[in-house]
Amino acid sequence: MIETEDKPLLKLRNIRKSFGALEVIKGIDLDVKTGEVVSIIGASGSGKSTFLRSINAIEMADVGLMEFEKFRFDFAAGSANHPTRRQLQELRSRIGMVFQSYNLWPHLTVLQNVIHAPVKVLGLPRSEAIEIAEALLQRIGLYDKRNSYPSRLSGGQQQRVAIARALAMKPKLMLFDEVTSALDPELVHEVLTLMASLAAEGMTMLLVTHEISFARDVSSRVLFFEKGVIAEDGLPKDVLQNPQSPRLQQFLHRILHDNVKAGGEAADKEAVAK
Repeated sequence: MIETEDKPLLKLRNIRKSFGALEVIKGIDLDVKTGEVVSIIGASGSGKSTFLRSINAIEMADVGLMEFEKFRFDFAAGSANHPTRRQLQELRSRIGMVFQSYNLWPHLTVLQNVIHAPVKVLGLPRSEAIEIAEALLQRIGLYDKRNSYPSRLSGGQQQRVAIARALAMKPKLMLFDEVTSALDPELVHEVLTLMASLAAEGMTMLLVTHEISFARDVSSRVLFFEKGVIAEDGLPKDVLQNPQSPRLQQFLHRILHDNVKAGGEAADKEAVAK
């Protein structure tokens, strides 16, 4: 099928996910165009991370339709277009994901962590994978740590390596699941700077974040999740500075209060009030 500028890179319709009797995702529709940066905000338990994980089927949706590049999936059980294991493996090789807890292999060096998937999944020659990995490590300022083990790195360094590992697969879409929430405040900046540079280069990104100033400055759109649905969706200035629902107003006020206590008062006051 011929791609057009108006055709979204990712199209989701009626995505639903339950855990037992608890429905966590309640019929989400979303289009994401190439080059968009979509930030997802919301309280804990609103379904943000589950939704993000459903995109590359780490958490398989119970029902719903998904289109991404050549893939056309219907997640309903028994559907003729239900994804196969092989299709899911290929999908995940095209969608990079970075988690809150770095997930680096502790027994592998930084370089070995970055080249592992390109060699094992993509079948790249080791020499080519090393060339790609070393270029990425140069970019993120960790080339001199290429032979170090993760335990010798700071949390911010480990998270940057995790991002480089995902980028080594040359994904068309990157998912970030609260990647700074486990970091000390002074280490958050180095990770957000890297993510901002990816956005500036046109990488399509979906990210779950509580970094309101980052969402304001970098995002094309901001989604506010509430009880498993998208309660607000719009430009950052509209969603963050002119919230329509009392619940979003309360959420932003609480984030501001929490960040004041954590020392992030100036940036997030500006993000909400500017």
